[in-house]
Amino acid sequence: MNDSSSTNSSDNAQTTTHFGYQSVSPAEKTRRVGQVFHSVARRYDLMNDIISMGTHRVIKRFTVELSGVRRGHSVLDLAGGTGDFSMQFSPLVGPDGRVVLADINDSMLKVGRDRLIDKGITGNVSIAQVNAEQLPFADESFDCICIAYGLRNVTDKDAALRSMYRTLKPGGRVLVLEFSKPVNPALSKAYDAWSALWPVAGKAVTGDSDSYKYLVESIRVHPDQETLKDMMQGAGFSDCRYHNLIGGISAVHIGHK
Repeated sequence: MNDSSSTNSSDNAQTTTHFGYQSVSPAEKTRRVGQVFHSVARRYDLMNDIISMGTHRVIKRFTVELSGVRRGHSVLDLAGGTGDFSMQFSPLVGPDGRVVLADINDSMLKVGRDRLIDKGITGNVSIAQVNAEQLPFADESFDCICIAYGLRNVTDKDAALRSMYRTLKPGGRVLVLEFSKPVNPALSKAYDAWSALWPVAGKAVTGDSDSYKYLVESIRVHPDQETLKDMMQGAGFSDCRYHNLIGGISAVHIGHK
């Protein structure tokens, strides 16, 4: 399953893409996704606790454990939003390492910056507003790149994966944590029923049901585990594998350079 609905055969340019169940132009998807995260930024973390019933915290800790990050490393927390991963990576890399909290959405970055300041984490974490498809970093800049629940929202996923590969150091690893496809039919039905309630919760908590309607739809059209693994390999990553979490509701993919 590829995010592109059609391409121009002459230059392979993406002409339509998914915004939830709708087919829109790449520019329109970028605009609409920006609106979604501007809308939910201030209540983003609270809603994560509600819709995941707190499990996202355990999942994120597990992902960090898989990262292999240690003192002196450089880490890109891509689509890092409100800074959950940057807060965990900061003590691991220590004063000689660095973490870049990066996101395309300035509203999310403002929340992340404020949270880092409130936690007293400023010395080894910097903030950058970037587009994942065209990362403004030199080749081979990072020992680890982590993108959590963000690749699904990128307009051109293949371009983002190639950009991550370019900026990763040889021997480094990328981690892609994302909603995925439950492997058990009964769990899949229960998950569908639960996620159908997210727009209702979004309306109650953030005053915005449409953004959480998009969230549910974007999960449904996101590539499954094997497809995403193939996409990572196509971008150049080697020894790609994934771990299903909560029966495949989420999955963390790992690739190496």
